[in-house]
Amino acid sequence: MQRRAYAPGRTALVAALTAGLAAVTGCSAGSGPDGGTTDSKPGSPTEAAAPPGKYRTLLEPCGSVRRAVLRDLLPGIDLLPEEQREQVYQGTAAVTYDTDRRAGCSWKADAPDASHQLSLDFERVVSYDPAVSDDDRAQQVYVDKEAAAGLPPSGTAVAPPAAPATPGTASRTASGAPGTATRATTGPTGPAARPGAEPTPGATAATAPAAGATGPSSTSPGASPATPQGLEPRVLSGLGDAAFLDDVLTRAGSTAQRRTVSVVFRTSNVIVTIRYGEQAARVTEVPDSTELQEKAQGLARTLAERLDE
Repeated sequence: MQRRAYAPGRTALVAALTAGLAAVTGCSAGSGPDGGTTDSKPGSPTEAAAPPGKYRTLLEPCGSVRRAVLRDLLPGIDLLPEEQREQVYQGTAAVTYDTDRRAGCSWKADAPDASHQLSLDFERVVSYDPAVSDDDRAQQVYVDKEAAAGLPPSGTAVAPPAAPATPGTASRTASGAPGTATRATTGPTGPAARPGAEPTPGATAATAPAAGATGPSSTSPGASPATPQGLEPRVLSGLGDAAFLDDVLTRAGSTAQRRTVSVVFRTSNVIVTIRYGEQAARVTEVPDSTELQEKAQGLARTLAERLDE
């Protein structure tokens, strides 16, 4: 009789354990908000992350420009003593915390007629948002740089330069006053940037169009000329995935004028910035836009090809 009383107790215990195990198994499968179960099996489809960028490392900037190119960009380099010449060729590396994310280098050489400076900046952009690719994030960084330069957005046609103004009209470009920059502008121009402001002596000639006026813009005697017609800051084609060029003429006090040409281009998730500048030795001389722009663009094309190797 005791054995018969014990058997039902064991049966009840086994049934209770089986029911508890089934409940635990059901929880491990997961349940949705509507009470249905969700598939937690390995290999079940999930949302794909955005693809990574093409580049995982950067070029070493100080070694990315050949000596023959540096000799052409920095004419005064051959006039230096051998020891100094070698130092210029080696360049000065920019201080960065991670050379796989940011790297740069600069060079400078003085000649009797002018001083030349060259700098490179390589930036590898990484997106930490799985829904945004490295390329898309790099494009946004590039667009911000283009906007900061005051250029039209990518894909926007650059309007032709304005015709020369009638005498006495104020200029939209910055004057030759200390610390100011002269930048070419495109499209129809209006009155001076500061209404009622008196023109600075020696300022750039006005760019407001006169009725029926044609031909290249002129400048008043002793003025700092703006970028020549056709060489204004602009979006470039055929260089990387996106590119633009900027051209700025500056004068500090009574010193000679300095022109800096910047070429910025993006290829996949890497953004390259080239700054090539020349400061004339004489106050009356103005560095040539054509030569500086051609050399800066030539170097940009060379670096783009090296990145694709």
